[in-house]
Formats: sequence, C-alpha cells, structure tokens
Amino acid sequence: MSVIKEWFRRYFSDPQVVILAVFLVTGIATFLFAGRHLVPVIASLIIAYLLEGVTQSLQRIGAPRMLAVGTVFAIFFLVLLALLFWLLPVLTRQATQLLQEVPDMLSASQTLILSLPEKYPTIFSEVEIENVLNQIRREAGSFTDKMLRQTLSSVIGIITLVVYIVLMPLLVFFFLKDKALIIGWIRQHLPKERGLASRVWQGVDVQLGNFIRGKFWEILMIWGTSYLTFMLMGLNFSLLLAFLVGVSVLVPYIGAAVMTFPVALVAYFQFGWTGDLAWIISAYLIIQVLDGNVLVPILFSEVVNLHPIAIIVAVLFFGGVWGFWGVFFAIPLAILFHGVLNAWPKRPDDVDAV
Repeated sequence: MSVIKEWFRRYFSDPQVVILAVFLVTGIATFLFAGRHLVPVIASLIIAYLLEGVTQSLQRIGAPRMLAVGTVFAIFFLVLLALLFWLLPVLTRQATQLLQEVPDMLSASQTLILSLPEKYPTIFSEVEIENVLNQIRREAGSFTDKMLRQTLSSVIGIITLVVYIVLMPLLVFFFLKDKALIIGWIRQHLPKERGLASRVWQGVDVQLGNFIRGKFWEILMIWGTSYLTFMLMGLNFSLLLAFLVGVSVLVPYIGAAVMTFPVALVAYFQFGWTGDLAWIISAYLIIQVLDGNVLVPILFSEVVNLHPIAIIVAVLFFGGVWGFWGVFFAIPLAILFHGVLNAWPKRPDDVDAV
C-alpha cells in the first residue's frame, strides 16, 4: 500500500497533472459510454479537422474566413454528392454481383477440394476432405442466413444513413463556421491552470492533423493506383476491391494482410491457376510494398512512428470495444496516448534511471 501511495505522491502532487488526468478520464469515459451514439459528431469533427487545413490555406492568401469556409464547404458538398450518387451505387452493384457469385465460388471450391485426395493421396484423405466440405456447407448456410437478416434490417440501415447524410454536412459546416465560438465556449468552462494539458494538446494536435491529412491522401492514392491496376488487368469488381484496398490502409499491417485474401480469391475464380493470377497478386504486393516503404515515409515524416506492436494492440483493443469505429479510431487514439505519455512530467530520478 505504501508503494501505491508513494507513486501517487510522486506523480499526482502537481495540480497540472491532476487536471490532465481528469481530462483523460473524462474523455475515455465519454468514448466508452457514448461513443457509438456520437459517431456522426466524431466523424464530422474529423472531416472538419481535415477541411480546416484547406480553409487556413485560403485565409493565408487573403480570403476572409467566411469566404474560405463557404468555398471549402461547397467543394466538400459537391464531392459528397458525387460519392452518394455515383460511387455508392457502383460499389453497391458490384458488391451485390459478388455476393451472387459466392455460390458458384463455393461450388468451384468443392470441386477443387474433392480433387485433392486423387492428386495428393499421401497428404489428404477422403475423410478429412469430407469434413472440410461439411464445414463449408455449414458456413455457406450460415452466410445465407446472415445475408437474409441483413436484408431484413437494411431498412433501418437506410434510415440511419439518411440521418447521417443530413446531419454530418450540417455539423461540418458549423464546426468550420463557428470554430472560434466553439473553442471559446469550451475554454471558458475549463480550469485556468491547464498549462500542461494545453501543451499536451498542442503536440497531439500537430500529430493528429498530419495523421488525418496523410491518411486521406494515402487512401486516395492507393485506391486510385489499385483501381487502375486491377482495371488494366481485367479483374472483376475492380472498383469495389480497389476501394476496400484503399480503406484498408487505415489499419496498418493488418489491413493489407486481410485484403490479400479477397483479391486473390476473386482473381483465382476468374482466371484459375494461370499467369494472370500470379501477375495480379504480384501487382497487389508491389502496391503494398511501395505504400509501406515510399508513400508512408513521405506522407507521415512528421508523425510519431508507433511501434507495430503498439498499432496491433490499439487495433485489437479499440476494435474489441467499439467494433468498426474502434478500428477506425485506433491509430489516432494511440497517437493521443503516446503524446500524453511523452508529455507527462517526469521526476529527476526517473530521468536518471532511464
């Protein structure tokens, strides 16, 4: 017990540290208990955060704040309309076609698996193959049931999407337009002695801004490059697969590994064991290598490099807590915690020990 008391005395005797700890606990509690309900607000904040950089660039060349906000928001709204009325229908159509081909893929898989005992009798037995086929049939039945339930619940999903489509542009506009008012209102309700918390936020603000803008451009570049590559190679569902490959960069390492399977499966069932399959997989791997070794260092040169273990742990933890949105926000939250740990006051004896 004395050890715990000494630890608290060393690290929480400073009021600045206590204020920072209260901010962290409040923020974590808000995310844990209300994060799912605040998804439109959080997503709108991220978009406004992304657009703020463009707004400030227009202001630096002499444009008034309201003119800059109006111009940036108009461009954002036009892009949103293009996504809703062009991209979303195409992606939906390709996803539907892909799901319709799943039974044919399962049938082809069954034929391939049945041929394994004849080709490799010393490795595969008929009993093992039959067990695998039974498992595939069970998974196929489960998949069909899930898709039926998803179809029945799609009405609710459409209503939710419509609400998000209406709310998010409004929130983005007001976050941009009333940025000074919102920040001023927040500051007047915060303690005056918050120097440490302000320094932490200033450092994290730079890191998060660079990360969000860098990820935006990375997604666009990987998506466009993948789409051109898949389209020129004649791969089916090129736009859908390229979009998923682009979005997968939000989850470093894991996203690239996971997307290897759908790209390889679609290519296999389209081309079989041919040179086209090898070329498509090779092209996909080259894109991932260039992304990790060329694009990422250029885009994220000013962002704190998190260790791969820290990234994987953050994805697993926040993904387990909040599902998809936890995976989406895992890296920004990891950057936040990294910035807090770096800025946390250290005692002289701690520095000497290091």
